[in-house]
Amino acid sequence: MYELIQAVGNSYYIQSPAKIGLVKLNEKEVCLIDSGNDKNAGRKVRQILDANGWHLTAIYNTHSHADHIGGNQYLQKQTGCMIYAPGIECSFTRHPVLEPISLYGGYPPKDLKHKFLMAQESEAQYLTKTVLPGEINDNRCMEETAPVPEDKCLQIIPLHGHSFEMVGFRTSDDVVYLADCLSSKETLEKYQIGYIYDIAAYLDTLERVKSMKAKLFIPSHAEPTEEIAPLAELNIAKVREIGERITAICNTPVSFERILQRLFTEYDLQMNFEQYALVGSTVRSYLAWLKDVGRIEVEFTDNMVCWKAL
Repeated sequence: MYELIQAVGNSYYIQSPAKIGLVKLNEKEVCLIDSGNDKNAGRKVRQILDANGWHLTAIYNTHSHADHIGGNQYLQKQTGCMIYAPGIECSFTRHPVLEPISLYGGYPPKDLKHKFLMAQESEAQYLTKTVLPGEINDNRCMEETAPVPEDKCLQIIPLHGHSFEMVGFRTSDDVVYLADCLSSKETLEKYQIGYIYDIAAYLDTLERVKSMKAKLFIPSHAEPTEEIAPLAELNIAKVREIGERITAICNTPVSFERILQRLFTEYDLQMNFEQYALVGSTVRSYLAWLKDVGRIEVEFTDNMVCWKAL
């Protein structure tokens, strides 16, 4: 674990629970794509930097989940690096308590305020094309499908859905870091219902990713691959399967808590406070999606919200 692996050319990744991207900008300077899940991850990254004589100039966060920003604070204090995060993810990176609040839908109990859901605060700035390394004013850097010039320019790839405004990056080596936009087959089979904020946006992202080409794709929670389409299809199929199952549960009017109970039972999942928040938030997103596309409706009966398939 925490082994530095060269992907292609100046594009590397650090093997960790959520893979950390590393791009050499020159012989002395590097930037990171995400920072790991906690201070300990940041310390191990620092050891890799020191062993290679590299100076960390910036961390580009793909999104604000704790396993991707947990090393930010430590690395920023140790190296003085800049930190950048996209859109609303930047606010969550600056104020990580927003994460358990968002999941729970109110003031979160202590059970949800731990390092796996709430990272330490870091001084993040908004990620824009103008803060990327290299000659970023070249329009070749600005299009998702265009090759990236050989000047260490990073290209931002929108990957919304799993999180609010998650992004990935393509390097001049034609390596694409895909963050959490898809999971491995093993992860899907183990956890069944992975966290998704916006189902419609997530499916759109997977359809775009399915058609992408690159020398190498590096998902955060799956093995690097030259062909991403099969894994994208697997993730699309899982989302549609869960949507069908929720719709079937709603054949008769049913409350959210009963839907959640049925899903945990049918998928053989174990309920605890963290899973209640993560899976519960995701199921609410599925219900919103199914309602918006006209597959289910809401009934208000005896002061209770019930969901019913159309």
